[in-house]
Amino acid sequence: MPRIGHRVQERKIRPGFWLAALLLCVALPAGLLAFRQAALPLLIILSVAALAYLAVEGFWLIRLGRSLGVGGSCPMGRAVHGRVLKLIDANRSIAQRLVQRHGVSGLPTRERLIQAMSEGPGILGIIEFADFDRLSAIDPEKADQVLAEIAQRITRMAGTTRIAAHVDRAHFALWFAGASENEAAPALQAITYALQDRILIGGEELLPVIRMGHMLCDPAATPAEKLLSRAFSTLAARHSGALSPADALSQATGYDFALEQDLRRAITSGEFELWFQPFIDARSQSVCGAEALIRWRHPTRGFVSPAEFIPLAEAAGLADEIGTWVLDAACRATRSWSATGLPAVKIAVNVSGRQLERDGFDRLVERTLSRHGLPPHLLELELTETIAMADSRTAALLFERLRALGVAISIDDFGTGYSSLSYLKKLSFDKLKIDREFVTDVDSRRDCQAICQSIIALGRGLGINVLAEGVERPEEMIWLRRHGCQLFQGFHFARPMPESDFLAFARDRQAITRLFTPKTLPSPGRPAPHARIAR
Repeated sequence: MPRIGHRVQERKIRPGFWLAALLLCVALPAGLLAFRQAALPLLIILSVAALAYLAVEGFWLIRLGRSLGVGGSCPMGRAVHGRVLKLIDANRSIAQRLVQRHGVSGLPTRERLIQAMSEGPGILGIIEFADFDRLSAIDPEKADQVLAEIAQRITRMAGTTRIAAHVDRAHFALWFAGASENEAAPALQAITYALQDRILIGGEELLPVIRMGHMLCDPAATPAEKLLSRAFSTLAARHSGALSPADALSQATGYDFALEQDLRRAITSGEFELWFQPFIDARSQSVCGAEALIRWRHPTRGFVSPAEFIPLAEAAGLADEIGTWVLDAACRATRSWSATGLPAVKIAVNVSGRQLERDGFDRLVERTLSRHGLPPHLLELELTETIAMADSRTAALLFERLRALGVAISIDDFGTGYSSLSYLKKLSFDKLKIDREFVTDVDSRRDCQAICQSIIALGRGLGINVLAEGVERPEEMIWLRRHGCQLFQGFHFARPMPESDFLAFARDRQAITRLFTPKTLPSPGRPAPHARIAR
């Protein structure tokens, strides 16, 4: 084919060229409007035939240029030729810019980032909007708006010396050329902190979940593309398990997402409360301790059940933060009780597996006790068998440090997890709590009686206190007491209650004593005096 701009021999355009062009430009749209679906197969066949003919004839702009004298002596031909070339150059430039800019955020894409990374070593920071998949499944437009706002914040904070790029749907990158980790890490942490601030979209406030990771990159040793891929893998591995799997996120409902957003705000808005369920000592017939239980008083929904928001907090990676709040609030409350004249009682706080995995958990406990002036022997940490045995060696070292502080450790729901005698030997515990599954109807079920008798005897032999939880009927309490269990918790004595009610209950010794001397007991086989309600 002759090059554009050179003189070419004039050739007539065949009539078929114009016929094919007319078919594509006029006949096809007219046929679709007139006949709709009826003529669609025939029109498709004609269109394919016309396109094939045009391909054989050659690029239509060049043929049109030839017909007007492009490259020849016709002034109009030369003018058309110049405009066509300018249009092609302009479109090529626009196309290149579009390829290197993300359609939602307007930030450069990974091509520009990889080009910059290839020029020399530096620090690569990866920032992820972790809620994108879940929000996109509910409201794609809102998800894109959040991405755009995050991109604007990154651009403002990155400045002109750093390259910011939108490298994946929910991932952004910052390239610190020639920087050290000591220079880049504080800047990335500050940017991540700022990105977690509230975003106002359509009159609704959202708290984005941001993940961040960084790594030192040397393109001389490893290609930039592999370094970028490695950074993605490292970030995903670091946060694996912190959020729900992708398939679960895609099935999340709008209610779940909105409730999670409210849950993040509740931590700083003072919406959480601690309620307390007493531990009763049958020997003194008095309150000897209490379990601290978190309650969420939502400003519009009222009380949200722990069974609803605790799994949500674990899936959203908030369990550690909420657990720290419970520990702090429980120590503060227990310390304040001594000022009211209440005899010293022990407070039990549930501990999650994620809290135990946290570096320096024992130091956190020590600082919390010191801050509130609470004697360590008044704090008891409760954990399940499964959590305790997840990493028995690490747990043994942690328990040793906690007990060295004077903090007690108890096993909740004993008998439902590993139920291995070996871990009782490896790990030091102060209390075993018989699970409610074995306490319910223990007065009439032989299987429950055998299990409870074994646990009570085991505790006596190891010098460990045994507490029966979930005691809802006096018959259960009487049977357990007769077989050596002296510590109780359950609805027969008291339900979880606000702090003021708990203090009033703990002071009413006569009311507690009456619970051990019921006036009338239902005969065996008769229903319990009240329905059993889960904690």
